[in-house]
Amino acid sequence: MNFNFEEEANELVRQAIESAIKQVVFEQRHDLSNISANYNDNETPKTDNITWVSCQKFNQDEGVENIEKFVATWKRDSAWLYCIDFLNEEEHDYDRRFNFRVRWSIPTRRKPIPRATASVYFTIKVSKIKPQSLPVEVYYVFEGSRLVHRPGNSRFREVWLKNVVSSKIEAMEQVTF
Repeated sequence: MNFNFEEEANELVRQAIESAIKQVVFEQRHDLSNISANYNDNETPKTDNITWVSCQKFNQDEGVENIEKFVATWKRDSAWLYCIDFLNEEEHDYDRRFNFRVRWSIPTRRKPIPRATASVYFTIKVSKIKPQSLPVEVYYVFEGSRLVHRPGNSRFREVWLKNVVSSKIEAMEQVTF
């Protein structure tokens, strides 16, 4: 009896690859059908937002409070902790801009002081010319990104914070002291 192990191994590998390809194709079709069922081309995806304070009632404390409420709508792991810092106020011809930083990290029992943090920079624009009863304008950017987000227009992705933290950790590992 002459049994060829190499041919048998090749056949098993071929069958495993075929099965894996079929599974991936099935999952992709399933995912696409779920997406198309939940999303209509004529409507924009719903994103979380809050009712922002009016220009008339705005102050630094209201800014921190509103950012805190907005950040609470983000779907993320509960291990993420953050602090909100007021950075500065800029005076312009037609508005005043208040800049805030929300610094994120995941402290653990083993490492209560995190190796890296991720920052999200908020700008709250208080118009001098629009009716003071209108809400303030808000936009924010993630550290290391140029994409400007507006509340209610883009959905938060936790991976954005993870990417900032992991890229900082990678950069620190490359530097030797």
